[in-house]
Amino acid sequence: MSYQRAFLRSRAQQLDPVVYVGKEGLTDGVAKALDDALASHELVKVRFQSAKDEIDGISRSLAERTSSTLVAITGFTAVFFRQDPDSTERIYRI
Repeated sequence: MSYQRAFLRSRAQQLDPVVYVGKEGLTDGVAKALDDALASHELVKVRFQSAKDEIDGISRSLAERTSSTLVAITGFTAVFFRQDPDSTERIYRI
């Protein structure tokens, strides 16, 4: 599994954050935005603008709520992955 995480981390370096966590922290809107982004991109960066002392907990909650994998947390950015169940639409073959 570590080689898969390394592969996804390397791919995520090129990505811009798609979802932002603001001063309200983890909200239903943030979870919905991440869920939608994962449905269309599979690999998504989330940037924390506030609640920076709670990044680990919020990231784990987001992964659980969206049925995704928390790939990495670097600074104020977290990377999530959820493979598309439709094999013809997959971007990343893991």
